[in-house]
Amino acid sequence: MITKEEVLKIGKITKPHGLQGELAFQFDTDIFDEVELPYFICEMDGILVPFFIEDYRFKNDEIGLVKFEGIDSDVEAKELSNVELYISRKFLPEDMDPIDVEGSSFYVGFQVLTEDGDEIGEITAVDDSTDNVLFEISTPSGDDILIPAQDEFIVEIDDDNRTITMDLPEGLLLLNTEDDDLPTDEDE
Repeated sequence: MITKEEVLKIGKITKPHGLQGELAFQFDTDIFDEVELPYFICEMDGILVPFFIEDYRFKNDEIGLVKFEGIDSDVEAKELSNVELYISRKFLPEDMDPIDVEGSSFYVGFQVLTEDGDEIGEITAVDDSTDNVLFEISTPSGDDILIPAQDEFIVEIDDDNRTITMDLPEGLLLLNTEDDDLPTDEDE
């Protein structure tokens, strides 16, 4: 049985493409430049199932088309619509940088610390939809905050301990607080 620890999510099958069982899939990584894959893994009813690849090609930089062995009609292909798509980690080159593989989502689960070692929180998501990448962080107090993931703020990244030490500008963390917590003219 394949476990979640053995796989890397690369995207999602979106819908059938044509009538011969071909499927369109959206992908989040350019792993295809590095490895040749004999099969993709799909999550079906909570179970990770390998599907051997007959052929795949790319429609553009975000959408691929795949034909699985044994899936020969649009009706069979439709059963795989909206299914998460994975690859086995065993196909990844050992010297491959995990960020090249997983993209910015590699940092989800990292603890963010100040230079003094104080915990800011845990990265729960990375918003890289614009040039200004943001770490979405859950603080120890349960608040959700955003911090710019800019090189100038990052002091050290420790992949082994899954921590990122940051030197943030004074007051940056205050921007994430509720308006009720900010001082007003009446408080002075």
